[in-house]
Amino acid sequence: MDLISTYRDAEKNGVAVGHFNVSDLTAFKGIVAASQELGVPVVIGASEGERKFLGDQQLASLVKSYREETGQPVFLNADHTHSLEAAIAAAKAGFDSIVFDLSALSIETNIRRTREGIGVLKKINPAILIEGEIGDIGSGSQIHDSVPDLSTGLTSPEEAKRFVDATGVDILAPAVGNMHGMVPSMIQGSEKKRLDIRRISEIKRATGSLITLHGASGTNDEDLRESIAAGVNIIHINTELRVAWRHALDKVLSSHQQEVVPYKILPPVIDAIRAVTLSRLKLFNNLSLE
Repeated sequence: MDLISTYRDAEKNGVAVGHFNVSDLTAFKGIVAASQELGVPVVIGASEGERKFLGDQQLASLVKSYREETGQPVFLNADHTHSLEAAIAAAKAGFDSIVFDLSALSIETNIRRTREGIGVLKKINPAILIEGEIGDIGSGSQIHDSVPDLSTGLTSPEEAKRFVDATGVDILAPAVGNMHGMVPSMIQGSEKKRLDIRRISEIKRATGSLITLHGASGTNDEDLRESIAAGVNIIHINTELRVAWRHALDKVLSSHQQEVVPYKILPPVIDAIRAVTLSRLKLFNNLSLE
């Protein structure tokens, strides 16, 4: 099954496909282990920075080899790609989709350059899915000191329709209360991000487009369920995985201070990534959280 069919099936079944970013092999192994355990599809994401660290061709080969060996529906997305040059490199490497993110530009420039980029990228691979983004959801999957005010950058249904109609994007990433990164209180669980569910519904009705929710780490679980019912098809998790990676690594290093063998140190880190991914995939696919 290809990626567009996977997204359409998820939409028909009232669930969302989980998208999880990777920066190293431990994250990859944890994510695919959770996906395989539940038997649900998953998208591996890598931003420009993550791809620079891992290598476009190397990451694409890793995903392809796993998919061919296991038959598991694991797909690869070039997350938050800000230049056409980087998008072309991902398309040529064999990525299944690209987030061509020009949201920092004016809406007019975003529309024009996204439309032009789609024309170039579809010539490389007509089946590749291109996602466009409008609105302000911040930047960087990291720990922020405080929650930024993103209220003025929310996406309107009218703007969303104009963007989708003018560009021909396969997928839309709007700003609906979501935010990249987390603050310490979100990690502790005392604060949660809240989504504008009504806005999601209105954008879905206006565009009929597949919708991605970026920056979902630390979001209220019920809001995530309602966002799926309102029309969200893909949900991105990154910071939660990075926090789990860091905490698990700190713990194993402090308890095994003389250990120097990576494959003896890293299994608990893989398990931590797997646990977070498993929990999120269960939520997105309406499976029991027990």
